[in-house]
Amino acid sequence: MVHIKSFVFNPFSENTYVVYNDGQQAYIIDPGNFSEEETQRLDKFIEENGLQIQNILLTHAHIDHVLGLQKAFDKYNVPILLHEIEQEILDRNPIDANRFGFFFKPFAGDTAYLKENETISLGHDIFNILHVPGHSPGHIAFHNEDQKLMISGDILFEGSIGRTDLYKGDHGQLISGITSKIFPLHDDTKIYSGHGNPTTVGFERNYNPFF
Repeated sequence: MVHIKSFVFNPFSENTYVVYNDGQQAYIIDPGNFSEEETQRLDKFIEENGLQIQNILLTHAHIDHVLGLQKAFDKYNVPILLHEIEQEILDRNPIDANRFGFFFKPFAGDTAYLKENETISLGHDIFNILHVPGHSPGHIAFHNEDQKLMISGDILFEGSIGRTDLYKGDHGQLISGITSKIFPLHDDTKIYSGHGNPTTVGFERNYNPFF
């Protein structure tokens, strides 16, 4: 069974997730920990629950979702998994940090790539990879059909969608991807977004004002 622990990190109020199973196998998804206190909270939860980090997953590589990526990679020494198209966004982060007025070193570590409709497994729990660009060109979501849950990053929020005015954003692409790939899922599928509260597919299909 999959369990999800969420943390709200950094000045952008980004949601970082630790996804783990009953066998203590775990993923860190979108490590946005910025301060030392945030990093300690993340590491303490992992340590106290005896979790073994299998991989660090990125829904996308915008800077608010990777502020703790280097720290997580250095501590847990596991590959970073993201969509190949998103590697460019990861590499651009020092430029984006400069726009926000702070210094950010280029990420130095191993990355591997995930593709649409591939699966990754956490023990017996399977996650399907959905590629939904528009907020970011290589944006992916991690969907567990058995437990009706999805880590969606910044694709879809409670009553909103991801912004599309950033580098290589595309509003039409995002709307099309949500409509064709997210909304056909079961109404009860719980969506854990990159910011804000969880929501469900059914609620967003019926009440999201962007549709």
